Amino acid sequence: MGVPVIRKVLVPTVVLAALVSSSCGYTLAGRGSYLPDTIRTIGIPDFTNNTPYFEFGQTLSQRVRTEFIGRGRYKVLPQDTGVDAILKAQINNVSLTPSGFNDSQQATRYVVSVSLAIQFVQASDGKVLWQNPGQLLREEYQVSSGGEISNPETFFGQASNAVQRMSTDFARSVVSAILEAF
Repeated sequence: MGVPVIRKVLVPTVVLAALVSSSCGYTLAGRGSYLPDTIRTIGIPDFTNNTPYFEFGQTLSQRVRTEFIGRGRYKVLPQDTGVDAILKAQINNVSLTPSGFNDSQQATRYVVSVSLAIQFVQASDGKVLWQNPGQLLREEYQVSSGGEISNPETFFGQASNAVQRMSTDFARSVVSAILEAF
């Protein structure tokens, strides 16, 4: 009878001790960071933009800078010199595809798709700390006038809500992935 009593006491005690001694590593979202302590200044130069939509690349880079600054832990600069880490991105393709039509078969909704490669590297040795070579962004946009936007330059030339939403969502996801190691 002594052995079952010992098991009833010993097994839960060992399990409890194992749980207490092992740290799960959870932190509040947006507050944790798995980056090396040596990284205090992050350089985020304007993203390389291989598309004809100049302002779009600037909007994405600025939103990422703003998101890092909002986390309050790092100094963020718009250059790749004099920093501890660098966030580089290359916008490879942007497309605008009709996704909804009215009774007259005019496009009323468009899907904006952006493909890019992004990399976060330690400046001292070029070590890649995080990367996503095939990042894809998608956002739907409702044409308010019911007219067709056949030329993507018209769409990206205006400060559309879709571009702003896409940039904000992209910045949040990238910064979270880098800081929270997801």
